[in-house]
Amino acid sequence: MSRPVLGVIACNRMVGSEVAQAVMNRYIRAAMTYADVAALIIPSLPDLMTAAEVAPRIDGILLTGSPSNVATRHYGEEGGDGPFDDGRDEIAMSMVDRMIDARKPVFGICRGFQEINVALGGTLRRDTSASDALIRHHAPDDVDFDAMFDHRHPVELADGGMLSTAYAKGALDVNSVHFQGIGTLADGLTVEARAPDGLIEAYSARPNGAPLLAVQWHPEWGTENDTDSQTYFHLLGKALRGNL
Repeated sequence: MSRPVLGVIACNRMVGSEVAQAVMNRYIRAAMTYADVAALIIPSLPDLMTAAEVAPRIDGILLTGSPSNVATRHYGEEGGDGPFDDGRDEIAMSMVDRMIDARKPVFGICRGFQEINVALGGTLRRDTSASDALIRHHAPDDVDFDAMFDHRHPVELADGGMLSTAYAKGALDVNSVHFQGIGTLADGLTVEARAPDGLIEAYSARPNGAPLLAVQWHPEWGTENDTDSQTYFHLLGKALRGNL
């Protein structure tokens, strides 16, 4: 039997002197390996295509992390720190709507976690590495790239949720590489995990019956050495097969 086809969102990234459609290999390799799926990259080029053209051709979508932030106008605020990626904002959030309409799974990681919440009417906060009311959710600025992912904290899993059921335990230790997070959770989303400071770290829903599951941490980082991270992608594979 043919494997399900996962759509993976791309970002507009500078490569040398040109803009490229790019997604880090670690997202695609982790998804293809541990969800056991085929994958197609979805360009963030809203001037050349629409989400409505893409949604019927894939079985589910993964909205990845990114250096860019969701533009604040999408949740009714002004200003904010870039970089921004307007093309990704438009394609990603319209893909969320179209995939829900089509009753197909929607999964998110980091930026994807944030943009799904915004697409469904929620807001973001932009102080998760600076607020004295929160633990630090990002490593210090002076560490190297790999060391950013060594910055970790526990999360408590909600009883009876998708994650606590899958992991059969009440907490995980996760990496933490984000400057922004959930402000107001969108209506219809259920909290799956919280950090020790109360910040929402994962949520789920079943809009139109299909599973939606997003996490603030990065299960695609070092997945081959982390069975908990592998479990997230196992859930993605089950979702695309209609078994979640």
